[in-house]
Amino acid sequence: MSQRPLPLNAIHAFIVTARHLNLTRAAGELCITQGAVSRKIASLETWLGFSLFDRHARGLRLTPQGSALLPALQAGYQQIFDAAQSSRQQAVIRLKAPTCAMRWLLPKLVALEKRRPDLHVSLTTTVDHSSQLEHYDAAILYGTSGRGMRLFEEELTPVIAPGLLASSSFTEQRLAAMTFLHPTTDSRDWQLWLKSQRMTIALLRNQHFATMDLAISAAIQGYGVTVADVTLIAEDLAMQRLVAPFSGRVKTGALYSLIRRPAEEAPPLLDELVSWLAAPEETGAG
Repeated sequence: MSQRPLPLNAIHAFIVTARHLNLTRAAGELCITQGAVSRKIASLETWLGFSLFDRHARGLRLTPQGSALLPALQAGYQQIFDAAQSSRQQAVIRLKAPTCAMRWLLPKLVALEKRRPDLHVSLTTTVDHSSQLEHYDAAILYGTSGRGMRLFEEELTPVIAPGLLASSSFTEQRLAAMTFLHPTTDSRDWQLWLKSQRMTIALLRNQHFATMDLAISAAIQGYGVTVADVTLIAEDLAMQRLVAPFSGRVKTGALYSLIRRPAEEAPPLLDELVSWLAAPEETGAG
């Protein structure tokens, strides 16, 4: 017997042709030409050393050897297909996201994986906001370019720990006396919000952080007051880990967006992950 590799594509062509006993219909199902079907079957016959079909005027008829071999090949091919399909459904989706998006992203991923245990996301966090996928299947971006699918706009408001509120009245004077937590190494976010509210406050006590997530965590610990994106802190507000003492909000012009691999390069279930992340909050929180 030949030691050449077993031609799996030819086995599939044989199984389909044996079902139809007609080259035209087999070619239609396989989306190839009749000639290509004939060549695949011929290659398998060469490998086996015997004929699989008898050709006659009305079409094809399995040879005795072909009839005897068919059930085993059908079972083996189905087993290979089932194993591959099982592995395919458990494929890992590689997602890159900025650390500042974690407060919004992680609850959504937890909820999704509870609904779909076969969907696994390998999450990599970064402080790099570049728009390249590199070796990832999808990436959440933060910035002003708006490349890809828009998720939500950044909109800031001050937040503090409930213990610092003391009363329902939180005045401009009380704000000025607090430690200001900055989600960046400069003061631009706070200055943007204060300007939108027509407040003139000297920022006397300040702490600067590398990301908004770190500033929010410090605010939860009662370290001071920070400005934070209302979407990122939605769960913190709902769980009363933070309170928003002012109703005023300001859009920064930045937004969170999502880029992904094209469909022909995408792993299984990437479409479902993208739809879940892009869904309104009431759906995504389910």
